[in-house]
Amino acid sequence: MSEVDIRKIDQIIKRFPPHESNLLIPILQSVQEEFGYIPPESVKLISRHSKVSRNKIYGVLTFYAQFATTPRGKYVVRPCRGTACHVRGSASVIRYLKSKLKVEDGYTTTDNKFTLETVACLGACFLAPTMMVNHDYYGNLNDKKVEEILKTYR
Repeated sequence: MSEVDIRKIDQIIKRFPPHESNLLIPILQSVQEEFGYIPPESVKLISRHSKVSRNKIYGVLTFYAQFATTPRGKYVVRPCRGTACHVRGSASVIRYLKSKLKVEDGYTTTDNKFTLETVACLGACFLAPTMMVNHDYYGNLNDKKVEEILKTYR
């Protein structure tokens, strides 16, 4: 990681009061917002600032699905596989996404544009089947609608 990146991480962390372990998740969210994932080099700096051990930080990173420890694509596509979505055809939507993006669940396209992350529930069951692209929700999906959505991000 370059010196500039470490300074960016340090700037983000310093926005939060030191020694406040209850601010760990907001710090991690801010770092991820900047980089798209939690760079391994940031864990030591976050630990020092928050007084939370690196082991506990990694525990949080692996427990919460919202955090990524490896780089992700510019657009994170999260199709839902929850019960309501499954009953209304999410398996077909997920197959279509894998085919169109040419990537398996949990992986990023070779151009680093899309990451596919299937999730257990998006909490938008009334729109089933649903997916998110970054922070935007899409519902009542079918292959044609998914294709139109992907085109807007290409």
